[in-house]
Amino acid sequence: MPALTAAQIADLCTGSVEGDAAKIITGANSLEDASSDDLSFVTGKKAHAKAHKSRAGCLIVDASFDREGASTLIRVSDPRGAFAKAVGALFPRQTRSGVIHPTALIASTASIAPGCSVGPYCVIGEGAVIESGCLLADGCSIGAYVRLGPDCTLHARVTIYERVTVGSRVILHSGCVIGADGFGFAPSGEGYEKFPQIGTVQIGDDVEIGANCCIDRAALGVTSIGDGTKLDNLIHVGHNCRIGKHVLVAAQTGFSGSVTVGDFAMIGGQAGIGEKASIEARAVVGGKAGILTSQRVRAGEPVWGIPARPLRQHLKGLAHVAKLQELRDGVRELKRRLDQLTEERDLETKNGG
Repeated sequence: MPALTAAQIADLCTGSVEGDAAKIITGANSLEDASSDDLSFVTGKKAHAKAHKSRAGCLIVDASFDREGASTLIRVSDPRGAFAKAVGALFPRQTRSGVIHPTALIASTASIAPGCSVGPYCVIGEGAVIESGCLLADGCSIGAYVRLGPDCTLHARVTIYERVTVGSRVILHSGCVIGADGFGFAPSGEGYEKFPQIGTVQIGDDVEIGANCCIDRAALGVTSIGDGTKLDNLIHVGHNCRIGKHVLVAAQTGFSGSVTVGDFAMIGGQAGIGEKASIEARAVVGGKAGILTSQRVRAGEPVWGIPARPLRQHLKGLAHVAKLQELRDGVRELKRRLDQLTEERDLETKNGG
């Protein structure tokens, strides 16, 4: 693991050092857990309070941070982004050995560029193209006529079905399945006939897909994931979906078939997106939201709830639900008083009042 001085980190992040510019940093951690050799960062008022108690050897901070009593600082405009860049230098990606393990099974018509690393028990099908700098960890399965762009990283046991195209610098975590058949069946008599799934999947550059995600191939045409999009673990993308560029999707979200998502949209965990729904560019979908079939989510106010609706409406609904007990008690009291008045009236009538 590399060691960097505070000055080197500042140069990398286009920041300025205050304190010991020669301070050696070998790791990175949270404010609470950092040691004297670690780098950490400070954003927000709560973090400012924690920072002065932190043992971190160097802190990345913004212009508003009070230096009094602090260790070595690096001032930048965006501490979180600068920290991410520094961590990339402190913890470089896994090196490519350029070695193809002898247990790998590679078709004679496959093309593997020099410098690629292929781990034990990988299988690479007919006509597949693996471009330079790729890393395939243990047990990956690459189907016929798949194309992997340069510098891709496939962790253990990734499966890519035939005719899928993957861009440059893509990271696929363990257990991903890319290009399996979409869920398409047509009623036939007393059963179902499988609708042919003869489309493909196209994944853009700089995409990262978390562990155990499934990206289904299109029935006809293309299922696409745009450049820079990041998918968390355990996400399902159905057939013919078109996910735009730089979209963020949290874990356990499911996309039904033919969903479209615009660039820079953000989708919270466990959201459910109905068939042919449309999420506009830069829209925000809250966690566990339910997007109905063919619903359109527009950019602006975030949507939340089941069915999903603008956040203000959702919060009002929750407030009304919280008052249901009070409302029920009030109705019971009104009924009790009405019954009492009815009894009194009936008694007066009986007595000739």
